[in-house]
Amino acid sequence: MSEFRVALVGLGSMGLGMARSLVRAGVTTHGFDVTAERVAQFQAEGGATGTLEDVAGRADALVVVVLNAAQCEDVLFGAAGVVPAMKPGSVVIACPTVAPEFARAMAERCAGHGVLYLDAPISGGAARADAGTLSIMAAGTPDAFAAARPVLDATAETVFELGREAGAGSAMKAVNQLLAGVHIATMAEAMAFGITQGIEPSAFLEVIPKCAGTSWMLENRAPHVVDADYTPKSSVNIWPKDLGIVLDIARSAGFEAPVTSAALERFKAAAEMGLGGEDDAAVIKVYARAAGLTLPGDA
Repeated sequence: MSEFRVALVGLGSMGLGMARSLVRAGVTTHGFDVTAERVAQFQAEGGATGTLEDVAGRADALVVVVLNAAQCEDVLFGAAGVVPAMKPGSVVIACPTVAPEFARAMAERCAGHGVLYLDAPISGGAARADAGTLSIMAAGTPDAFAAARPVLDATAETVFELGREAGAGSAMKAVNQLLAGVHIATMAEAMAFGITQGIEPSAFLEVIPKCAGTSWMLENRAPHVVDADYTPKSSVNIWPKDLGIVLDIARSAGFEAPVTSAALERFKAAAEMGLGGEDDAAVIKVYARAAGLTLPGDA
């Protein structure tokens, strides 16, 4: 596997974990990011050196773990776009949350250069990225899956093969993000409502995870509120983007998503309060401020 070479763009919390998992699996991995300190950190942990321009033509796979569609397109086809320099038969593994039609368009443009494209959004959080146990919702041709296999094996516990055409993975990720965003906002609303009834957040966390009203997001995010620790594992700012994508897709399908719209407004309000860089559990502060509630850690 040491002969397989990966260029990974985007060394944020998810991308850095994936890059570490690739190195741990023995894959030669070059990591790139707009923040030079992250690149230096990864190289100190075993990442290969070299510029993206130098590596592009030698890479068997380009893994893109950036924030949004605009950044993804810039990496692939911008002024310094990588795809035109990639060798035929190599594969782009695109991980950001994007609209299905964007994924299909990128796959078509890559094919024009003889490059394969795997629509491969990820789920699981930074800890699972670091452990190499992500869930990947993937779609693409059999050749794209085959070319991407060393990356998938090193970074994922579960790879869902959702079809032969790019876009199906992004569609499934949109469904997941709808549920995840709504569940976080609902957790915040339920916990804040409990406080109005004299229920301490610690009691909420003790009881609700053992009851039918629980969710994975509730069990994962509620402790952040109880501990008054809003160090971002997944930030508030992610959700106006991701839920916005969900609603764009819904509108194009003529589908109403009122619960998603309500959750989106909560995250927008949190961002407007200056909480965008905090953990997404901080959306509870919107409810607390409106109701005059005291949260753990408040003076």
